[in-house]
Amino acid sequence: MLSLEQARERILDAVRPLLAETADLNQALGRFTAEPLRSMVDLPPADNSAMDGYAVRSEDLAAARADAAVALRVIGTAPAGVVLGQVVERGTCARVFTGSTLPGGADAVVMQEDVKQNSQDPSSVWFAESAPLWDNVRLRGEDVKAGAQLLEAGERLTAPRLSFLAAAGISAVRAARRPVAGLLATGDELREAGQALEAGAIYESNRIGLAALARQAGAIPKFYPLVRDELAATKAALQQALAECDVVISTGGVSVGEMDWVKAAWSAIGGQIDFWTVAMRPGKPFAFGRWQEKILFGLPGNPVSALVGFLLLARPALLRLQGARQVLPRTVPAVLSEPLANHAGRRHFMRVALDERGGARSAGAQSSHILSAMARADGLVDVPPKTILAAGTLVSVLPWD
Repeated sequence: MLSLEQARERILDAVRPLLAETADLNQALGRFTAEPLRSMVDLPPADNSAMDGYAVRSEDLAAARADAAVALRVIGTAPAGVVLGQVVERGTCARVFTGSTLPGGADAVVMQEDVKQNSQDPSSVWFAESAPLWDNVRLRGEDVKAGAQLLEAGERLTAPRLSFLAAAGISAVRAARRPVAGLLATGDELREAGQALEAGAIYESNRIGLAALARQAGAIPKFYPLVRDELAATKAALQQALAECDVVISTGGVSVGEMDWVKAAWSAIGGQIDFWTVAMRPGKPFAFGRWQEKILFGLPGNPVSALVGFLLLARPALLRLQGARQVLPRTVPAVLSEPLANHAGRRHFMRVALDERGGARSAGAQSSHILSAMARADGLVDVPPKTILAAGTLVSVLPWD
């Protein structure tokens, strides 16, 4: 039986990024850059005003003070987007607004609240204090120089990063293709939500939860009909999913029971099973297989086990397929507000709820069939075997997202 780290390493060693494609920025949220990106322009592209006010020569106001105000003649107005054709010379200033290109000759901006209109001469204004050199001015290229690297390859395109790229003159990026993940659920007892539920049957829920996690990881989920506990039916479902998807994610049928057909069906269609048990709880039955360049994640049927197994082992692989630089689950720190006890011999990823003060507590009963605790949980805490983590212990929480 492999440790979690061994299993994850073997999976990631077997996964190669998909080919890149061009994506418009407006359609690139959540994608990963396939190459470094460089700015097309300086940011800001020109010296400009940081606020509404008056562009001045700082030396003209060197002696200005409350009891000795200095009057400057206004030579013109420069709204944002308009370059004033006149130069600010000695004894003059120009009306500017936030984002206005700084007129030639000016080297500071005085905010309008600090300027007094000259009632005797509407063409001039009074300044009652000095203006430091480049005060309230955004200098050309002070944020980014043209040609500077904006993002490395493998960076996730978040909303702020997309805005950053657009400001730098970039309209499209090269990004790894989003993997299509086929979702199969096996079991004679399974029914679709909304159908009549006869004795012994249950509603299937794994595909919905896994599809949501797959989308968060950047993949495109594809649903397939429920699969009967039969070798032929399982083979047919796997073959269809392989023909249409990059990754197949199945739930159920990966243990050692007489009705567990996934591993046998995978082998029967020419697939290779690399391993199928991992020393963790929940989620010990976990099959990782390969068929040519495509991969199988065979998850347990219990919903908690399926979602935990996906988060810890399948999600990193989906990110690697997209060329992501960082593929391991992120964690957030929290302090236990009550003990967490793992009396078993395997590490237990226990469901916890977080509060607004940074505290974590058990989300409820930790058995792998308890869906209510999973619904209340904000993430997981890795509790070593035969361990009790006391209240007040600083822990790392793996959030669902």
